Amino acid sequence: MYKQSLYSVIEPIKINTIKRLNKAKKWKYGYNKENDVIVISKTGQIGEVYSIQNLKIALPPAPKNINKENNKWTVQEYPKELSKLKTIFDWKDLPADFKNKWHVYIDREFTKRDEGYWFYNKGNPTYITGSHYMYLQWTKIDVGKPEFREANRLFFIFWEACKADNRCYGMCYLKNRRSGFSFMASSETVNQATISSDSRYGILSKSGADAKKMFTDKVVPISVNYPFFFKPIQDGMDRPKTELAYRVPASKFTRRKIVANEKTEELAGLDTTIDWKNTGDNSYDGEKLALLVHDEAGKWERPENILNNWRVTKTTLRLGSRVIGKCMMGSTSNSLDKGGENFKKLYNDSDVTKRNRNGQTRSGLYSLFIPMEWNFEGFIDSFGLPVFNTPEKPVEDNYGQYIDVGVVEHWENEVEGLKGDQDALNEFYRQFPRTEEHAFRDETRNSIFNLAKIYEQIDYNEEARYDAVITRGSFQWQNGIKDTEVTFVPNLNGRFNVSWVLPNNLQNRTVIKNGIKYPGNDHIGAFGCDSYDISGTTDGKGSKGALHGLTKFSMEEAPANKFFLEYIARPATAEMFFEDVLMALVFYGMPILAENNKPRLLYYLKRRGYRGYSMNRPDKVWNKLSVAEKEIGGIPNSSEDIRQAHAAAIETYINNYIGVKPTGDYGDMYFNTTLTDWAKFDINKRTKFDAAISSGLAIMACNKNLYAPKAMVKLQDKVNFSFAKYNNKGNFSKIIR
Repeated sequence: MYKQSLYSVIEPIKINTIKRLNKAKKWKYGYNKENDVIVISKTGQIGEVYSIQNLKIALPPAPKNINKENNKWTVQEYPKELSKLKTIFDWKDLPADFKNKWHVYIDREFTKRDEGYWFYNKGNPTYITGSHYMYLQWTKIDVGKPEFREANRLFFIFWEACKADNRCYGMCYLKNRRSGFSFMASSETVNQATISSDSRYGILSKSGADAKKMFTDKVVPISVNYPFFFKPIQDGMDRPKTELAYRVPASKFTRRKIVANEKTEELAGLDTTIDWKNTGDNSYDGEKLALLVHDEAGKWERPENILNNWRVTKTTLRLGSRVIGKCMMGSTSNSLDKGGENFKKLYNDSDVTKRNRNGQTRSGLYSLFIPMEWNFEGFIDSFGLPVFNTPEKPVEDNYGQYIDVGVVEHWENEVEGLKGDQDALNEFYRQFPRTEEHAFRDETRNSIFNLAKIYEQIDYNEEARYDAVITRGSFQWQNGIKDTEVTFVPNLNGRFNVSWVLPNNLQNRTVIKNGIKYPGNDHIGAFGCDSYDISGTTDGKGSKGALHGLTKFSMEEAPANKFFLEYIARPATAEMFFEDVLMALVFYGMPILAENNKPRLLYYLKRRGYRGYSMNRPDKVWNKLSVAEKEIGGIPNSSEDIRQAHAAAIETYINNYIGVKPTGDYGDMYFNTTLTDWAKFDINKRTKFDAAISSGLAIMACNKNLYAPKAMVKLQDKVNFSFAKYNNKGNFSKIIR
């Protein structure tokens, strides 16, 4: 059964604090630093607190008098008497009795627009923001009125939090196809523009033509079809092609104004415009925007660059340190070389859990990802709720059709049918992603390794519930006494992922030679490690320490050529990482091959009496090693031959043991983090790929005979340590010779 994890209701604030401040109506709209929540309520009171992608958002409390009549979202019919009025001037000429009759209705609509709206949905009190209400009630889209969807409710709640938080420049929304983003963004543009004075609203898309189409086909019709009391008088053509200009405001109606019969001509003009720009790095440069809509931001192809444009347009949304405008950015992702890589970086830089000292993310935006199962047409019931699992009885949707298959099963069936064509499958993943990794799937031709096999393995792992064969845990010294025996303890907070544990009789095996401890299971396997030397970094980031364990073929009770351990973490101190590595070595009784350009780990092992566990570089005999290499072991990363050999080792392992093997079976490499690192690996930027470095060294350690000096001479006569190029057309990747 599918379990949603898109949002949760949390309790980060003491209930007494909520009650006390609610009574005094002290909750202010915006970021509440004391309780680390974003308040989107405008009533001075809060109710439930949602956590959406780690953003804590305080909603208004549910009122006592919610209408239960329909038990679902229903568009309220626009009174016929009012629908005949097209402009505020038509209203001005009507008698006072008519105005008094409709004053309350109009005033309530303004309140809903500002504070949001509550209704019962399938028996549950349900809140939508004012922007969402304007979208559902007053926005015209290509099929008429939008339907209520729970996914869009959460989208607008997240967006309201972005607007409320003065640290935030807006949202970066990673979506699936036909999720309604373009219409929702267009609706919000018109909604905000018609209540703002002296403001400018801009639209960008993957091309100028697309931006223009969004303006003419979505924004303008929405504005035209607004009710008269929300619609300012616009300057120029009714359906402009380049700029929508509001000159006279639709000022909020009050009883005072009605009684006084205030003249429209006396009201100050809005002087607000909505326009679009051609796609380019400098679009909107030097201007001041209240809202920038960035549609299809993941599809900017060279020479256009969404990162460069954002660096420019970000300045249009601020005055000094003060954020004065917001950006609503949303897109599916192209393949990495067609704009996807830049969008991926922008999305990752918008993680709300990673902030600078000013409380802002690296990009200034807040990232939001809504999995496809939440918002896939044909699998939304009449209450706007996703049908995740196949129902026992068919479920009716908004159009009177019946849903008899869950969206998850439908998606899995689609995936199954595309498994013969990896690029088609990756395109499907990008269009309808269930994970962030799906959304940024690359085309198979864009990797130095056989990406088709890597993705085959990742997909197999996800289907086979790889988490069921991986145990999270920690190693610890028996009875807390160092340099004795080590035990493995399952622990969800541990830093190790383990898919195979040695039989009891092989654990903690040590051999003493000439008074030096050596690992007793070096014939079974070995470790590779990408270490680090400095505990802290100036920016609080830094690369992670990585450790991988791999078996060889042996006569022992051990699987052959299997990655059995993955460790990718950066504990509080480097010494904690070193101790973690040491305990793993002792438990498995296997040696380690580590890069010696970061030597603290190797010196740590030597000081503790474990120099015998540190492998020497396999490409040199003992008397050719440097003094430092003789002292601590390890292998340099500066040699081009070593770099090529390292990458070639990963390449060979992928071709032999990853994805579908010639036997028809799948590989048993279950660590998707490492597989993903292989997929992204760039030999010219090796330092970014901790898992790839570590795992490649493990492969080299288990095949050290291939790199022995004499073997290297023979190999170099036959093998070029460069990379094969793959033709990924059709069902199978083939080496181009």
